[in-house]
Amino acid sequence: MDVSFDSEKRAWTLAERGLDFADALTLLVGPTLTLEDDRFAYPEPRYQSYGRLAERLVLMVWTPTESGIRVISMRHCHDKEARRIAPRLG
Repeated sequence: MDVSFDSEKRAWTLAERGLDFADALTLLVGPTLTLEDDRFAYPEPRYQSYGRLAERLVLMVWTPTESGIRVISMRHCHDKEARRIAPRLG
């Protein structure tokens, strides 16, 4: 599976949040909870996947592509969100 992303957004996320879009497959290989992101009428299907990177709960937003996924954003979950999501990881 290929992972693609905007290189400028990747650099910003790495500098500001310490998260690398290149780690997307690592997040998806472990226990995850994936939900469709239908909050807005996006031009493509979007998904929110919760999983762990370096023992921290992370939210990654992504969309499928013909050859894999394109990462849109990634952030650490805040404490309240982590308490709600962690028990639901599959």
